[in-house]
Amino acid sequence: MEDIFDRLKKTRGPLGKYQEKAEGYFMFPELEGEIAPRMNFLGKEVLTWSLNNYLGLANHPEVRKVDAEAAAKYGMAYPMGARMMSGQTKYHKELEENLASFVCKPSAYLLNYGYQGMVSIIDSLLTRNDVAVYDSESHACILDGLRMHIGKRFVFPHNDMQNLRKQLERAVAIAQKQNGGVLVITEGVFGMAGDLGKLDEIAALKKEFKFRLLVDDAHGFGTMGKTGAGVGEFYGVQDEIDVFFSTFAKSMAGIGAFVAAEKEIIDFLKYNMRSQIFAKSLPMPMVIGALKRLDMLINEPQHKEKLWQITKALQSGLKENGFDIGKTQSPVTPVYFNGTVAQGTNIVVDLRENYNIFCSIVVYPVVPKGVLMLRIIPTAAHSLEDVQYTIEVFSEIKKKLNKGYYDTEVMQNMKVG
Repeated sequence: MEDIFDRLKKTRGPLGKYQEKAEGYFMFPELEGEIAPRMNFLGKEVLTWSLNNYLGLANHPEVRKVDAEAAAKYGMAYPMGARMMSGQTKYHKELEENLASFVCKPSAYLLNYGYQGMVSIIDSLLTRNDVAVYDSESHACILDGLRMHIGKRFVFPHNDMQNLRKQLERAVAIAQKQNGGVLVITEGVFGMAGDLGKLDEIAALKKEFKFRLLVDDAHGFGTMGKTGAGVGEFYGVQDEIDVFFSTFAKSMAGIGAFVAAEKEIIDFLKYNMRSQIFAKSLPMPMVIGALKRLDMLINEPQHKEKLWQITKALQSGLKENGFDIGKTQSPVTPVYFNGTVAQGTNIVVDLRENYNIFCSIVVYPVVPKGVLMLRIIPTAAHSLEDVQYTIEVFSEIKKKLNKGYYDTEVMQNMKVG
């Protein structure tokens, strides 16, 4: 018999095997200082493009004031216990009502964390007789939720509507035999490449196939649509989204999440979501802080306007300088290069050590072999000067890559940190 710990120490997992070389720099880097476009990394100031602080609220003076006052008044423990048992307050209910109203749904329910919340939503909505159909590029929380589903599930290639139709035909046939239903799951904004889920085209299939639609709009909430209500609003199909989900970790710059739907469905989830029934309620400072952030999101459109000013300047500038930014339709800005993983590693080191730019790199298997992606997240806190400098640096990086500067032999002696 094998000892479990012996196996774990040997395999360490697909990411853990890089721990010795990557931890502290490429993985688990420590960004220090106040949340802002410029933070400290290994003792030096860097221009940071890796924070999902879309509206720039994380370090807004009014937000920090409310957070501090709520913490001083209530502490971090209150309310003590799960919502169902002893963790309910009028402020939790007020936040739910405000969120539901903003995303044009009858009811909403707060969740402690987005990841666990999505896993639990899927687990609660589906029985063994139901069939799930989902986009191949869905977030890990969706995939983990589907792993718990003991019924049938079918995946369609990313945003491939012709294939979705085929999967729906299969799903409906099975669901009818089993007296079950069909749930389609996709995202509003796909957070890696920045493109949008084709919610308008998916919604158009609902009458024919009679399915329900669950949308994870973590990156679209606060950034997309006329008011910021998300990609459903952007496409004019918000009413067709049966279950709307988003987190506070992006535009709301906080902790927590919510799900919105018909009141009867939210009531069902309140009494059946194990991740909430058996977990402590969101602490009061986070709830009070979320109320303030939501109020600013709704009543201060200048934050979203500034975000899009920076986004458009960044994306148009990159394209004008010959960069491939894929099919993004959101603030998420991928920049694609051809190169090896080793070259990509050296690019990141060069950016951080010589140009003081901190952004994330994505390599195979997230992108195809031979492709590198630098992922830039613009925010309302960035400036046009930040954008111009970054485009200039990326232009230099591209020239150096094409000249072979990032071959391992050339960069191996670069001093890091």
